[in-house]
Amino acid sequence: MSQSRYLHEYQKNAVNGASPLQLILMLYDGALRFMEAGKRAMEAGDLEAQNKNLQRAQRIVLELTSCLDMEQGGEIATHLFSLYSYVLNQLVEANVNDDPGGIDRSMQVLSDLRSSWDSLSKSLSPEPEEIQRAA
Repeated sequence: MSQSRYLHEYQKNAVNGASPLQLILMLYDGALRFMEAGKRAMEAGDLEAQNKNLQRAQRIVLELTSCLDMEQGGEIATHLFSLYSYVLNQLVEANVNDDPGGIDRSMQVLSDLRSSWDSLSKSLSPEPEEIQRAA
């Protein structure tokens, strides 16, 4: 089995075994990774890689948007929808106008959101000693 196949299987298993909060964090990580790659490509003048990476980041943000439950989520879901819409707009503008500032603004928003989700995930996770007692 090739190395890329092993990596694909590892990633597939990581996703299948992840909690909903971990999946959200993985989506943020992926979006941020593709934004960074898009920005590097922009700075290098590689329009094809720039477009490819920024479109991947946009698809991930669209996936985050589709996960929102506007009825159950109330004001928080509405606020997240607005932030995701802002990020999508910034990424499109950055890609069309070769503006790394739009990528930076998008990365800042998603980094802040990721940090908040990570804090929530940690606050909901059982402590290691609680896991030991349950075993």
